[in-house]
Amino acid sequence: MPNFLHKKSLVLILLMCAVIFGAATGCATSQAKTPLAVDHIYDVSRQQPISFQDLVPRLLAADVIFIGEEHYTPSHLEAAQKVLNALLAHQRHPALAMEMFSWDGQDGVDRYIQDPGFTTEQLLKDSHWNTNWGGNFADYQPLVTFAKSHQLQIFGLNPPRSLVRLVATKGLTEALQDPEIKNWPVGELVADDPEYEKLIFEQIEACHPGLPEHVYRRIFEASIFRDEGMAQIITKYLKDTSPTMGQLVSYTGGGHIQFKIPVPKRVERKHPGVKSITIYLEAWDPSKEEEVRSELKTGIADFLWLTPLGPKGLQPRCG
Repeated sequence: MPNFLHKKSLVLILLMCAVIFGAATGCATSQAKTPLAVDHIYDVSRQQPISFQDLVPRLLAADVIFIGEEHYTPSHLEAAQKVLNALLAHQRHPALAMEMFSWDGQDGVDRYIQDPGFTTEQLLKDSHWNTNWGGNFADYQPLVTFAKSHQLQIFGLNPPRSLVRLVATKGLTEALQDPEIKNWPVGELVADDPEYEKLIFEQIEACHPGLPEHVYRRIFEASIFRDEGMAQIITKYLKDTSPTMGQLVSYTGGGHIQFKIPVPKRVERKHPGVKSITIYLEAWDPSKEEEVRSELKTGIADFLWLTPLGPKGLQPRCG
């Protein structure tokens, strides 16, 4: 009898261990966190890392590839070049659209790509770099040089800064009547978009707290004007695309593609059925873990790509 009790007790102990450790293992599995690391690309819908080669079929199937960057981060230029190289390796001839160039500088950009003797200094002058983007050109030169070396057309996405300033000063309705804006092919601007308004206002108020309501509204309307203007350039490319032309790779700050709301949604509205993907580039630092996990959970883009920090370190949220 004592031996029977001993065996029975042993069985109960083993069963309890199985239950305890099984539950613990199950709990650990259900709560296991996706590892975050530099050079990892994540399929946001599955919140799982994928290889770049796994990404390539999605690149090839897209009409527009929206890349969202953190300004002045070399690894983000390298990621964009890797995307372009993948397309070229599959006999595609993509075009590149960049936020850093503006409509009024398109002639200068075209000459730089087409004319071997057209210098960087001439490009900066004729593209009105200093009066539009105004940052250090060297921070973006590798991507521009890559496009020139492969004879890839570059499109300036941004409306001229003077037009954006006009909207921010006068408001969208009044600014659209100004002769300066009427000189440009500005099409229909959709301002009634609650999803977009919520997203942009949250960011404006976080970066510029305490401003009067009418100032917030003007900044918001300037955002509409920029995003709608970028979408118009992309849509024109899609409408003009011939079978010999390849995908358009759009390279802008990440804020213009997040949740597919600012620019991708406007392109879809203007060109229904467009096939696009969004790639959100983020320089990785362990201090950003909570932020990155939130972006994965809330669906910041189709793919999130963690890259090395640039020489300027972590980028400020508001710039």
